[in-house]
Amino acid sequence: MTKWIAKMAQTLVLAGLLIGLALAPALAKERKARFAIANMTCASCPVIVKRAMESVDGVMAVSVSYEEKEAVVTYDDTRTSPEAIAEASTKHGYPARVVEDNPSQIDKNQ
Repeated sequence: MTKWIAKMAQTLVLAGLLIGLALAPALAKERKARFAIANMTCASCPVIVKRAMESVDGVMAVSVSYEEKEAVVTYDDTRTSPEAIAEASTKHGYPARVVEDNPSQIDKNQ
């Protein structure tokens, strides 16, 4: 009887782990962040910024405005951070800084 209880407990723990792994992607939180972008001086600059930010693992969408000198990025906060996204742009010669990291406010302002 004791072996049966131990085996059942082991099975339940394993089942719990498998369910947790299966649900992990569903628990990922999609967020948006707005970045101020420096050094954009021509129409090709936003293309470079967009490609740099899109290259970050976990970035889902990037919208860059040359006129506003800013970018809005949708990302998976379990895979990346606003700081990592800003760093990617900065490494390509376009220093970026987070000006807003609040999904509900960004959605209302667009």
